[in-house]
Amino acid sequence: MLIDSFINGGDTVVGAAAAARAAEDAGLDAVWCGEVNDDPFLALALGAAATDRVLLGTGILTAFSRSPMSVATTAHDLQRLSNGRFVLGLGSQIKAHIERRFGMAWGKPVARMREHIEAVRAVWRCWDEGETLDFRGDFYNLTLMTPTFHPPANPYGAPRIFVSAVGPKMTAMAGEVADGLFAHGFTTPAYLRDVTIPALGAKRPGFEVVCPAFVATGRDEEAAWKAADRTRAAIGFYGSTPAYREVLAHHGWDELHLELLRLTKAGRWADLPTAVPDDVLATFTAIVPFNGLRDELASRFGGVIDRVAIPLPADMDPDERSELIDSLRTLA
Repeated sequence: MLIDSFINGGDTVVGAAAAARAAEDAGLDAVWCGEVNDDPFLALALGAAATDRVLLGTGILTAFSRSPMSVATTAHDLQRLSNGRFVLGLGSQIKAHIERRFGMAWGKPVARMREHIEAVRAVWRCWDEGETLDFRGDFYNLTLMTPTFHPPANPYGAPRIFVSAVGPKMTAMAGEVADGLFAHGFTTPAYLRDVTIPALGAKRPGFEVVCPAFVATGRDEEAAWKAADRTRAAIGFYGSTPAYREVLAHHGWDELHLELLRLTKAGRWADLPTAVPDDVLATFTAIVPFNGLRDELASRFGGVIDRVAIPLPADMDPDERSELIDSLRTLA
């Protein structure tokens, strides 16, 4: 199991270069950046210029807020800038955000995501292999590419594409057309084993499953549970979203979803964390001191995923960080 981390936080772009370099120096295998309140493309461009070895990926980029051409263009550039280390991780987001935050069209997300990926790859084949651009679909039509706008072929080939999925239909589609699955952080080991992996089907050679794990760790158990307060807030937020209800339902926690949803509709966002019980928190989160993290992750994900992406505490002593990462590497 490969060990990855994130570029995240309130100053994602400002701190991207330093965060990516620190991850590489620590011996991590990849750095992922999600689309929250910054553009992950920009952050990873800075990360690519500051590193030489780590994989760099969007985890995830919102596909439906962009045209396939714009995604293909920036991903093509990042693949060149990183010397072939870029992975394009795409996610659908949910209807409310696509329509009301981005002002874009929503509908048939699984079919739309499949076509978005096919369209992006058609653009890359045009640029890298000289294929005429003639993509015609139900959602996207790309039929014009003049010499002025035709970049040079990518010396590193096309980036790999990972798809983020929660439900079995999107997961199955990812297994059919993508190069990897970026499991949603709002998942549990049981949901991964019982729903995600069976829906994925037989993995093709080179296909990878990466899971951004909820981890709360510290020098002792008290510190780990204190760190879990941040994770409790994330679980409350995601658990209130109808699109993620099935993860809670898998554990018989339908009523918790309804309570969280009620709080959001009342505008009581600050109350979401307090509505998440300790047993739910512990099911979603590896709450464990530094010296137990390796065994906890092995218990949760061993034999199920290929890569685990975890946040490492910023205040860790450098020697302690190195020791922890060396321990985690034995997960392989």
